[in-house]
Amino acid sequence: MSDTPQRVVLAYSGGLDTSVILKWLQAEKGCEVVTFTADLGQGEELEPARRKAEMAGVRPEHIFIDDLKEEFVRDYVFPMMRANALYEGLYLLGTSIARPLIAKRQIEIARQVGADAVSHGATGKGNDQVRFELGYYALNPDIKVIAPWREWDLTSRSKLIEYAEAHQIPVAKDKRGEAPFSTDANLLHTSSEGKVLEDPWAEVPDYVFSRTVAPEDAPDTPQYVVIDFERGDAVAVDGAGMSPATLLAHLNDLGRDHGIGRLDLVENRFVGMKSRGMYETPGGTILHIAHRGVEQLTLDRGAAHLKDELAPRYAELVYNGFWFSPEREMLQAAIDASQRQVTGQVRVKLYKGSATVVGRRAATQFNLYSPDIVTFEDDQGAYDQRDAEGFIKLNALRLRLLGRRGRGTD
Repeated sequence: MSDTPQRVVLAYSGGLDTSVILKWLQAEKGCEVVTFTADLGQGEELEPARRKAEMAGVRPEHIFIDDLKEEFVRDYVFPMMRANALYEGLYLLGTSIARPLIAKRQIEIARQVGADAVSHGATGKGNDQVRFELGYYALNPDIKVIAPWREWDLTSRSKLIEYAEAHQIPVAKDKRGEAPFSTDANLLHTSSEGKVLEDPWAEVPDYVFSRTVAPEDAPDTPQYVVIDFERGDAVAVDGAGMSPATLLAHLNDLGRDHGIGRLDLVENRFVGMKSRGMYETPGGTILHIAHRGVEQLTLDRGAAHLKDELAPRYAELVYNGFWFSPEREMLQAAIDASQRQVTGQVRVKLYKGSATVVGRRAATQFNLYSPDIVTFEDDQGAYDQRDAEGFIKLNALRLRLLGRRGRGTD
């Protein structure tokens, strides 16, 4: 097989960057290009991407636009939500969790059309290049990867526009000026980075937010929502059963109206630098809080605390692009085992930027909460308070021995 790629599957949005990449792959690499556009619920019209690819000479049978919303939420977002994963304690991993699915589908298409290479539009400074390529290599160890931002000299927006104009690539009027920030969106979240957000002392301008109303402008009356869980996954909202993607979209609408899910974060990228981003995850925030609420009733203390120890490691693996690694799969197996009894309902109060659990219940066979034992009233012998004395003395034994010896180290 030739070392020079002959046919390449490009992760293609139809925007300026990937339109230039498409032409660059054709003109500079001599590749036949197959385009793949994933509908992950980013809320954009995707048919223009098909027309742009056709205008660039891509064969109609080599233009793939796939609706992956249900697979995205069912097989990626929900498993991650079962883990209560938060990167650096705050970030719900909205961009990170989308990349392995895109990589998987690219490899599938490459096999289908006989392509020997894949390509993406991620820059050499970010995390996405790592996430895409770790996914590619995990699923096809011999695939060739073309990362234009690590090769070409088109290092600025003005140079991209010059290249586009020289090759008759249409450039939207709003792309000709310097972009105030960059965005990435899917059904779980919207992220914004760069330009006006690069000063971590400056407050995020109002115009950056696209998915949530300002909390101060949210309704003055709270809204209550009841979410049903089965085996750790949300299955219904206010009694209405929904598919995974439909349920998340519905929670997004509720979260948007109440200004829920905004996060201003300076994070540590896997490649080594710190970056400042603004994230909006309205439905995911509600889902995360509600899931923890149902676990409060149904998870044993030991399992719950172990999950809390595993969650940061799990989140780091997802953030760094190791979705297809054996260690992530091992953690997932443990987490999923913990969710077998996580079935019940949670009532969440939505009010001016906050989502708060105000009620939770579970059927008897799943519920570990016992009013008879915890009550401050007469427990009718359900709990013998005298047992606590021996428990305390056993736990205090080493402290008493230390106290008698003296706690000093000299």
